[in-house]
Amino acid sequence: MIITRTPIEGVAIIDLELREDDRGFFARAFDREDFLAAGLNPAAEQCNVSFNHHAGTLRGMHYQLGWAPETKLVRCTRGAIVDTIVDMRPDSPTYLQHVTVELTAENRRALYVPAMFAHGYQTLVDGTEVTYQVSGAYTPEAERGQRYDDPALGLEWPLEVTMISAKDASWPLLGTGEVARA
Repeated sequence: MIITRTPIEGVAIIDLELREDDRGFFARAFDREDFLAAGLNPAAEQCNVSFNHHAGTLRGMHYQLGWAPETKLVRCTRGAIVDTIVDMRPDSPTYLQHVTVELTAENRRALYVPAMFAHGYQTLVDGTEVTYQVSGAYTPEAERGQRYDDPALGLEWPLEVTMISAKDASWPLLGTGEVARA
């Protein structure tokens, strides 16, 4: 594994270090000790899979409040996505800044999402599948979200948003709804 830190504290991009031979390759996609050495939370309480029928589908921007924190390790296993996370830690020097990474089945890249980061992605091709390792259980009463099109966030999506859930389309704009305070 190759762990690359981003300018936002706690966020990392995980690339596979391939060991190739005539059969194909082998690579370690997760290593508890490597995560600990890099200062990342290695806990995985759940593994989730999301399948998306159509390009342009948008899921997000979700996070959980500090009393039910979730870190995520997100990887696209089929197709391609643009994955974006936003720092929702109110006391962070990078509050409301974001990181965007293209994750594809071909690049096999993963994004480490710290707790208190709103997470969302848009599919780039039909038939896209995404897997998540999550550090804690989904806690509906701790769930919050931000609008994918909130001008205050300045997020850019590569395609027109063609599919989105009613819940994701109705998260409040910053300044008009509850902003997480851990």
